[in-house]
Amino acid sequence: MPTNETNLTNIAFSILDLAPVIEGSAPSDALRNTLDLAQHAENWGYNRYWVAEHHNMAGIASSATSVVIGHIAAGTSKIRVGSGGIMLPNHAPLVIAEQFGTLETLFPGRIDLGLGRAPGTDQLTAHALRRTLQSGADDFPEQLEELQTYFTPLAEGENRRVRAIPGEGLNVPIWLLGSSGFSARLSAQLGLPFAFASHFSPENTLPALELYRNHFRPSDHLEKSYAMVGVNVVAADTDEEANRLATSLQQQFLNLIRNTPGLLKPPVDSMDGLMSPYEEAILHKQLSTSIIGSKETVKRKLEAFAEETKADEFMIHGQIYDHDARLRSFEIVSEIMSGN
Repeated sequence: MPTNETNLTNIAFSILDLAPVIEGSAPSDALRNTLDLAQHAENWGYNRYWVAEHHNMAGIASSATSVVIGHIAAGTSKIRVGSGGIMLPNHAPLVIAEQFGTLETLFPGRIDLGLGRAPGTDQLTAHALRRTLQSGADDFPEQLEELQTYFTPLAEGENRRVRAIPGEGLNVPIWLLGSSGFSARLSAQLGLPFAFASHFSPENTLPALELYRNHFRPSDHLEKSYAMVGVNVVAADTDEEANRLATSLQQQFLNLIRNTPGLLKPPVDSMDGLMSPYEEAILHKQLSTSIIGSKETVKRKLEAFAEETKADEFMIHGQIYDHDARLRSFEIVSEIMSGN
C-alpha cells in the first residue's frame, strides 16, 4: 500500500478519448460528446486531452485524428490536445509534420504528437490506408527520424529540398506510445517521453517502464525520463453503480476478443452467462489494472497503482455508455487528483 497519501497530487492527470459511438447514436453525437468532455476536463484541471487513431471500427469516431484534435483545440483554450496516438506507419511523415505543424501554428504551445507503430486496424484496412504493406512497424525508427527532421529548424546555409511548412522549426513534443518493450527502449534511446498502454496490456507495464527508465538517455527534448501510464477508470457515487457502468467496457473488450467490434453497448446488471470461461480469463487478464468503484475505492486503487508504477502522469481512459455518467466519472477523478 502507498505510504504517501498526497502522492496523487504530484501526478499529472490527463484523458484518453476514443470518441465512442454508442448504440442508438451516430458519430456526430460522439464528436459532440468528445468536445463537451474536453471542455469539462479543462475546467476540472486535467493536463492534456488525447484522441486515438483507429480505422474501420463503427464504435470509434476519431479516425481522422488530426481533424478531431483541431476541433477540440478550437473549442478549448488552455488544455493540451494531442494524439494517443497517430499510427505513423499509416502515413507519410511529411504529411504528419505538416498536419501537426499546422495545429501548433493555430494553437501554439498546446499540441502533443503521440506516435504508435501498430496499424490501429486490420490488415485489409491498413492496405487501404497505405496502398501497400511494404513498410510497417519495423520501419518505425526510420519514419520517426524522418518526421523529426521535418520539425528541425533549417540551419544557416542548409539546402533542404523537402520542407514541412508549417512545421519546420516548431516545438511539437513527440511521445512514443507502446504496449511492449520496443517503444520503451526506442524512446529511452532518443530521450523522449514514453506513454504505456496499461489499459489494454497490463502484464507488460512494469517491465516496459523499467526498460525505459534503465536505458533513458538525456536529450535536447528531455533531461530525465518521463513516463505516462494509461489506465481504465470507471468511477461512480457507489461501487455498485461503477461496476454496472464498467460492463460497457467489458462488453467492448469481449467483442474485440471475438473479433466482432461494434458500437459501445449499454451496461448490464451482470456479465454472467455472456462469455465462456476462456473468454472470461482473457478479459480478466486484459483489464486487470482497470480501476472501478466509488471515489474512495478509486482513490485507494490509484494510490496503489501510482506506488507500483512510479508514473509521472496518468492517462485516464473511460468507456462509459451514458454521457452524463461519463462526465461524472471524470469529475470524481478530478476531485481525487486535486485532493478534495
